[in-house]
Amino acid sequence: MGLPVQDNQMSIADTLGLGFMTFAFFLGAGNLIFPPFAGMLAGGNMPLAMLGFLITAVGLPLVGLIAVAKAQGKVMAMLPVFAATTLAIAIYIIIGPAFAAPRTGLVAYEIGAKPFIDDTTATFLLGSLELNLSQLLYTMCFFTVTMLLALFPGKLLDSVGKVLTPILLILLVGLAASVMFLPASEVGQAVGDYQNHPLTKGILEGYNTMDTLASLMFGMLIIDILRKKGIDQPSAQTKYLIRAAFIAAAGLAFVYVSLFFLGATAGDIAIGAKNGGEILTNYVTREFGDLGSVLLSSVVTLACLTTAVGLVSACSEFFNELMPKLSYRFLVIFLSVICAVIANVGLSQLIAISIPVLMTIYPVAIALVVVTFLTAYFANPQFAHRAVLSVALFFGIFDGLKVAVKGLTDADGQAVNGLAQGFIHVVDVMSPVLSKLPLYEEGMAWLLPTIATIVLCLVFGRGRDRDQTAAA
Repeated sequence: MGLPVQDNQMSIADTLGLGFMTFAFFLGAGNLIFPPFAGMLAGGNMPLAMLGFLITAVGLPLVGLIAVAKAQGKVMAMLPVFAATTLAIAIYIIIGPAFAAPRTGLVAYEIGAKPFIDDTTATFLLGSLELNLSQLLYTMCFFTVTMLLALFPGKLLDSVGKVLTPILLILLVGLAASVMFLPASEVGQAVGDYQNHPLTKGILEGYNTMDTLASLMFGMLIIDILRKKGIDQPSAQTKYLIRAAFIAAAGLAFVYVSLFFLGATAGDIAIGAKNGGEILTNYVTREFGDLGSVLLSSVVTLACLTTAVGLVSACSEFFNELMPKLSYRFLVIFLSVICAVIANVGLSQLIAISIPVLMTIYPVAIALVVVTFLTAYFANPQFAHRAVLSVALFFGIFDGLKVAVKGLTDADGQAVNGLAQGFIHVVDVMSPVLSKLPLYEEGMAWLLPTIATIVLCLVFGRGRDRDQTAAA
């Protein structure tokens, strides 16, 4: 049990527990499988690629949490009610039952359980669907445990922050130390986009962690947990949330740097690897044998479980506030079942589907975080928020469509169906214009138009402020 909170103050132990809990919520599936693969592809360009990854996978989530603290959880208050609700629902569905939460169960199965299962090929038919038996049983058990932990949100700080996370940290420190002192080989050569655009490629790779989206959710969840702990004053909530954010950011940076280094020095153990999880598994098995496999399994399972608990809890809290007739407990059970079902789509398919969606929604989330910090500098904050987010969404939709088109064509470059042909036509029509924008080829056409909109809103704001001052 946690120590009692008095006079809006938390003990050092409770503050550390809150920070560890925040770190554990973020450290999930994508955080472990994407950095090693990116490090392997970046090779000698690893420093720039890692910097880009750290910007979107550590810096933006940190800033996102601080933005939530600064706005007291009301980061979308300047938007029309319908737009704010739609954006919030989209973020919660993406980061919850649609992509991020099911992915935690899949990665936990692939790295944490599959190496210890003798037969992973057994399947059975459910109607027209062919399901993997071991994967189905594992994900059902995984999300049952997730559901039980999420049913008691008041216990999250104690069960996650003070029990699970310290164990997780010890295991991660051991893994990181081995990576630094026992590299598999010399740093390899950069390949693909990492040869010419390592920084922007690293930034885009950081999208896959979904942590900037998660920061908007977790920030509100942490504020709710602080209220349950007796921290009622907004200033105190902001203080402790910011402290937790920095603890979490430090932990994430430590993990990412070590995993990038692992991938860059993977050498022969990365041959044929389709994702970072395989690189991680091959490294640990080679260096530590069966003991290493058990260690890695424990790290991955704990990381994925704590993230799944945070995601299911945050989504349930949100939809409970949106639809009070649906109780928190019912939503936890319902979302856990949905996650278990979607998890059986398969990891590679889930990642492929999620990338175009993330390319669309991430620019909006980043813009939302930025304008939240700049609210006081806009003469018309409401207009500025709406204009900036609209521009980010427009160009984000195009970036998402451009990526989606690649998955909607067959080997001969032909559209797979009529709907795909429609998407391709839209992209073809707009490409001649938008391709003139800087960073178009890198998938970040949204960046400069969004920055320009922010600058215009700030400049017009200064002029108005000077007029008001002169009139006074």
